[in-house]
Amino acid sequence: MARGRAQLITPTEEIRVPRQGRVLWALPFFFILLALAGCGKGASSGSTSVPTVEVTEAITRDVPVYGEWVATLDGSVNASIRAQVQGYLIRQLYREGDLVRKGQVLLQIDPRPFKAALDQAEADWQQANANLNKACALLEQAKAELARMETEHAIAEANLRRIRDLSQQQLVSQKDLDDAVAAEESARASVGAERAAVIAAQATVAVSQAAVSSARAAREKARLNLSFTTITSPLDGIAGLAKAQVGNLVGPGSPEELTTVSTLDPIRAYVPLSELEYLQHMQQSRGRALKVPLELILANGTIHPYPGTFAFADRQVDERTGTIKVAALFPNPGNILRPGQFARVRARIAVRKAALLIPQRAIMELQGIHQVAVVSADNRVSIRRVQLGQRMDGFCSVEEGLAPGDRVVVEGIQKVRDGMTVKSIPFSPPSPPSSPRQ
Repeated sequence: MARGRAQLITPTEEIRVPRQGRVLWALPFFFILLALAGCGKGASSGSTSVPTVEVTEAITRDVPVYGEWVATLDGSVNASIRAQVQGYLIRQLYREGDLVRKGQVLLQIDPRPFKAALDQAEADWQQANANLNKACALLEQAKAELARMETEHAIAEANLRRIRDLSQQQLVSQKDLDDAVAAEESARASVGAERAAVIAAQATVAVSQAAVSSARAAREKARLNLSFTTITSPLDGIAGLAKAQVGNLVGPGSPEELTTVSTLDPIRAYVPLSELEYLQHMQQSRGRALKVPLELILANGTIHPYPGTFAFADRQVDERTGTIKVAALFPNPGNILRPGQFARVRARIAVRKAALLIPQRAIMELQGIHQVAVVSADNRVSIRRVQLGQRMDGFCSVEEGLAPGDRVVVEGIQKVRDGMTVKSIPFSPPSPPSSPRQ
């Protein structure tokens, strides 16, 4: 081709490279191979180094044994507030969730129908009193008439005796005697009639008195029904959500309560205790109430700052679950704890002598299996499966798998394998607990 133009090389032609250029071109690949060889040697030398781990001995201590149960919280007193009369709800005078006092007005039912009923009952009572007064007056009048008739009868009897004496002496005529007899009989009949009138008046008074009593009872019932339209809290506590809204028709037949007021200080914790545990505790305490202090562990893992006490056990065992409900009382200043919360109740039930303790951080867990790395006297590692007991303050008791004095790996546990040789240094653990806090 012409000078100054690029020369095209066909695929069939070879590219000619000078010998000296070939050597320079291969040098970079040579240095790369040397670097890789150096890295391989470094990795090989690192793999043969002995890892350093921190170890501590398993120690024995007398530690308390605690029982722990799931509990449900509830108010010590829960008052269901229901309407005792039927009417329309016109006012809600409390804020849901607030602390209310005994006697504080919560809700108001329309009082107008009950006020009218009270007025009617009051009028009926006054009418019954008026009727009673009238009956009493008629009774007094009948008694006065009876006294007058009895006086006239006494006069007629005396006159008859006198006429009879004179008739025997034939000093009066037969007609005078007959008139005296008729007058006495008439006076006696009048006395009998007035006595009947007095008895009838007394019966009228008794009926009127009964009517007054009935009217008084109706008036008191109307007054009571009127008072029921103002619904107050029966105790100090926290008021719950209102189940009925303003404008609803409420009454004794309503399916739901209007609201609930609960006393939360102290608060109850209900624990379903198994029948076996219940019998064991009752036999140990010889049937007396348990006096051990109780701890309440909340859902976030913290412990309620106020210890509780055993309150009572239910009267029977639940046949479906085989448990008996046991109640404990815990002080609850500020009403922080609320009904319906779940917690755990813990109580010391025994003291375990010479329990074997290791730090919790020395335990490896895989799919529910617990293992520890034990370092022998010649610094060789053996992985052992252990059975754990109670956990407390960063320590855990070991039931099986370890012996007193065994050294376990605490720091560097992720670097060891079974059968590996390690370099061990002492680990400074915290003081073993005398009782758990969490």
